[in-house]
Amino acid sequence: MSERFGLRVMFIVFLLVSPGKASVFAQDQCLACHELIEDNHAALFKRDIHHTKGLSCADCHGGDASKEDMETAMDPKAGFIGIPQGDRISETCAKCHSNAATMVKQYDSILPLDQMEHLQTSVHWDLSTSGKEHIVQCTSCHGAHGIVPKANRNSPVHPLNIPATCAKCHSNATFMRDYNPSLPVDQLEKYKTSVHGKRNEGGDPKAAECASCHGSHEILAANDVRSRVYPTNLPLTCSHCHSDAAYMRGYGIASDQYEQFAKSVHGKALLEKKDLGAPACNDCHGNHGAVPPGVESVSKVCGTCHALNAELFATSPHKKAFDSRKLPECETCHGNHEIVAATDELLGVKGRAVCAWCHKEDSNIKGYYTARTMRALTDSLIAAEDSAIMLVAEAEQKGMEIGEAKFKLREIRQARLETRTKVHSFNLKQFQEVADGGFTDASAVTKQATEAIDQYYFRRWGLLVASLIITTLAVSLFVYIRRIENEQAVNR
Repeated sequence: MSERFGLRVMFIVFLLVSPGKASVFAQDQCLACHELIEDNHAALFKRDIHHTKGLSCADCHGGDASKEDMETAMDPKAGFIGIPQGDRISETCAKCHSNAATMVKQYDSILPLDQMEHLQTSVHWDLSTSGKEHIVQCTSCHGAHGIVPKANRNSPVHPLNIPATCAKCHSNATFMRDYNPSLPVDQLEKYKTSVHGKRNEGGDPKAAECASCHGSHEILAANDVRSRVYPTNLPLTCSHCHSDAAYMRGYGIASDQYEQFAKSVHGKALLEKKDLGAPACNDCHGNHGAVPPGVESVSKVCGTCHALNAELFATSPHKKAFDSRKLPECETCHGNHEIVAATDELLGVKGRAVCAWCHKEDSNIKGYYTARTMRALTDSLIAAEDSAIMLVAEAEQKGMEIGEAKFKLREIRQARLETRTKVHSFNLKQFQEVADGGFTDASAVTKQATEAIDQYYFRRWGLLVASLIITTLAVSLFVYIRRIENEQAVNR
């Protein structure tokens, strides 16, 4: 009681020496008193967006801000709640921010009215370790008394400040261990090494930060199918910036990556077939440490999935040639975002063959010969496989047992697939060894199927001959019996 009395005396004295401010204080006696005692919260609130819009301390803390008497102003009967705790913080914010009549009609605000709704469905709305409140409240990110619009450089949710704001929790190993031990706590450090992070630290508010990818109030776990960073959703999330030509113009980056990716073998597998094993943007560029793969790193990125191809290329004559010319390895032949299916048309020296880009009949002759021979072997193996398939189908249609040959067709198919991999060695001897194995299997299948078909016709002709013999015997026997019967009739 003595403390309140002292504050009241100080407040009266301040009014006497500063009568010009009496009208201001009359509007918010809480602020006046706290400013008088040099409370830092009061200093912050003077710059707060809520203060500039005419809200008083009582709008959040309750009570009657027009009363000079502290006991009257802070009377629970007047709705005083003191400092909101736990979920009551967000509920207090939502009283206005989820109310169209308040936000739109009274303050002409364009802020969305569903922030609280989104927060309550987000990963941050999981229960805290106390079990009595949720992990994150509005003030966790926006602050309490010094709240300013996110476009204000001083706002904790300004694009240049968001990484540090998120890191308050996500870089705290002790805190994160209690909620999700599987999440790394070095995202901020990785982000600072990325192109996005370097630009953000350099003062570029357009560079992607945490909220650009994860969202703000509606953040969901990465394994949630609704999450903006779920594999099938991630390309579209990245495209929000990277497909905006006007937005990307200042960076010298093309804005057709998403369009190209959607048409690629990777994009079709991920976006159309929903194959979560297919790569999304982050599988090649990284997540928080996102960078464009350099000339050397392209093969390392591709090699994480296509390990055998990368291993063969590393020992091929192309490796040295590409390095000397500073050419990216996989990307040179296959492209980057618009990677097409690796068909046999890419091999050889004619038409769409990529080998012909460098190897000509009058230059790089050895490579030209190797590419041409590999394509000839491939075409021959395809023809041998097709012929074997047709013969097996014919034998099977005729009802012949052809199981072994049918099973061996898989080995021909496997040989074809292996030759596509061996192409990356650009070693004709290794390539031919695999192809020869396919030819051997095709020959064996062809022989078995042909024998089955011959057996079918042999049985058919044998049955016909046997039928003729039996029929001839039956007719002869019938004629013979009739003759005997006729002779007996005459003798009678």
